Amino acid sequence: MKIDRLAPLQLFIAAAEAGSFSAAARRLDLGAVQASATIARLERELGVRLFERSTRRLRLTEAGEQWLPHARQLLAAWESGQAALRDAAQGERPLSGRLRVSLPSDLGRQHLWRWMEDFIATEPPAPGGGALRLEVRLSDRVADLVQEPVDYAVRYGEPPDSSLVALPLVPDNRRVLCASPAYLARHGHPQAPEDLRGHDCLRYVLGDSLHARWRFEAADGTATAVEVRGSRIADDGGLVREWAVAGLGLAYKSALDVADDLAAGRLVALLPGWRGEAAPLHWMAVGRHRITPALRRLAAHLRLGCEALARRS
Repeated sequence: MKIDRLAPLQLFIAAAEAGSFSAAARRLDLGAVQASATIARLERELGVRLFERSTRRLRLTEAGEQWLPHARQLLAAWESGQAALRDAAQGERPLSGRLRVSLPSDLGRQHLWRWMEDFIATEPPAPGGGALRLEVRLSDRVADLVQEPVDYAVRYGEPPDSSLVALPLVPDNRRVLCASPAYLARHGHPQAPEDLRGHDCLRYVLGDSLHARWRFEAADGTATAVEVRGSRIADDGGLVREWAVAGLGLAYKSALDVADDLAAGRLVALLPGWRGEAAPLHWMAVGRHRITPALRRLAAHLRLGCEALARRS
């Protein structure tokens, strides 16, 4: 990243969110020494100490806590103005340069990468012959945009922090309880969420947390949650789906992830009187300045693909 007048603000916000200078430096393509010197210079200019540093952790001082919302407002105002000028200048300019994006493991492998390639193939050549360099990471970790060197991510759920800008792809997507016909022939259909305690449930790890508390909502709005058990745990959503198709247990998956399997009869949706928990899908970016007209066109293309897929489930 080029050092400029915004670099101290960007670095301060990134370090505050990541709790680490090294993670913030990776996010902004800076060297660790350069990042530390930039923060030190900002502290001298402000006349206050922004961070308490130790060998184990980095945390904001009281002054840092007070400065953080102002830093975010300053950066957001600058980025909003930049975006308005760029949108007017760029118009229909195609994608170019480096596009670093993280996709959810299951939906990314099944569909998203193909839809992205379809979109790229329809884009006109960039002026000057500059080729698009696409870097794709398949991961279900929401923290990727803070911890990893990526600029964009497609993620389920709401943005985890205020520095991320989200374009909705499928805002009304939900999880669905499902199993293969073979599993149901052996173990029967659950009739209510409480019945899941007697079934082999395929559980999922996201980050450091085991997703073992499955939530449902009845037609009258009554909500319930069930702590489930099972013989298999994975940190990859695609593997959980494949286990379910193989008849190894019940899965609680995004409706988008299992749309093709439900349409083909490889999986059967269960508990028709209950709705699974919300799982909205978003295109997320680190900073509004990254949402260019070309990125909006790409997000719109992915949204159309997701909407068509949702109609199949």
